[in-house]
Amino acid sequence: MIRAFLTSAAIGLATLATLPGAAIADGNRAVIEQWGQNNQIGGGQQGWYNRLSVNQSGWGNSAITTQDGARNRTVIGQNGSGNAITAGQTGRCNVLGVAQFGTGNLASADQAGRCNALGIIQSGSGNRATTTQYGTGNVAVIVQD
Repeated sequence: MIRAFLTSAAIGLATLATLPGAAIADGNRAVIEQWGQNNQIGGGQQGWYNRLSVNQSGWGNSAITTQDGARNRTVIGQNGSGNAITAGQTGRCNVLGVAQFGTGNLASADQAGRCNALGIIQSGSGNRATTTQYGTGNVAVIVQD
């Protein structure tokens, strides 16, 4: 029952984060955790020094996140199989970290701007990762095991 309440609360927060005007300021912090199957999270932040952390454990889960601004950080972790991540950042000096453990997971990450860093780690079999970066001074690393 507590897990269902936490999941419902996280979905409610995610819904608020996608509304116009939500999380448009500096220094916001959002932490979302989900367990089970077929969970979804979508959220966005605008401004400077925002932090977004997502942790999903199970299968068939998806996370879609965006950040616009500068010096923002997104960290997404998924454990299980058939999970998907779509993450994007626009601006400068942003950092995006993705970790997926299990099989058949997909990570897609985009960054536009300058001085951005992106890292994807996948451990397991049948995982796929794609990245796109536009701008100058950006760095991307993909590690698959």
